[in-house]
Amino acid sequence: MKKAIILMSGGLDSLVALGYPQSDYGIELALTFDYGQKALKQELNAAKAICSHYGIEHKIISLEWLKDISKTALVSDNDIPVTNLGTNDSAKAVWIPNRNGLFLNIAAAFADSFDLDYIIFGANKEEGATFPDNTEEFRNLISKVFETSTLKKPKVIAPLINYTKGDIVRIAIDNNMPLELVWSCYGSGKKHCGMCESCRHLKNALIANHKENYIDILFYNNDEN
Repeated sequence: MKKAIILMSGGLDSLVALGYPQSDYGIELALTFDYGQKALKQELNAAKAICSHYGIEHKIISLEWLKDISKTALVSDNDIPVTNLGTNDSAKAVWIPNRNGLFLNIAAAFADSFDLDYIIFGANKEEGATFPDNTEEFRNLISKVFETSTLKKPKVIAPLINYTKGDIVRIAIDNNMPLELVWSCYGSGKKHCGMCESCRHLKNALIANHKENYIDILFYNNDEN
């Protein structure tokens, strides 16, 4: 079996990208990145729990300097915006410069060093509509870069690239994945805020799959807010 490394944020997409194709890609290592994000503690806890569940080695990579060149609410003192879903404005509000490109290049260095064949990340159809680094074009182009920038020539895989969030939740349910472990919120509360764009994507996907019980587990209710 060929071996893989995965980008692991601890959110819905990275959970399903890890759990769904594992039998095909032999995932051996997961990377989580610290770039000064508000949700760092929650993302790390989720990523560690997910990797422990699947028996995958987990490493944390510090990129704190990325906060210094980022202006969005994910890393600044500004409030996390509540914006319309799937718009260019919503994408701009949470954009971190070249984040996926940077993360994948670091993963490629690991793949080159440890003889890993694939790099997996959770790009999906819904976010690909507004985030250019979540598209099939991006995946293809960065794979081509690694053909000349590495000796191993790892291939970038995005197993969820043609799926919506609703599809991804359904895959998680059908494959008995631990949805209760995920952290998809941009904020740093004890539970998901339910208001940011990422929360609303997840909540809508759970409702579409009649899994409101996970909303009670993951999200603040009105009384708690």
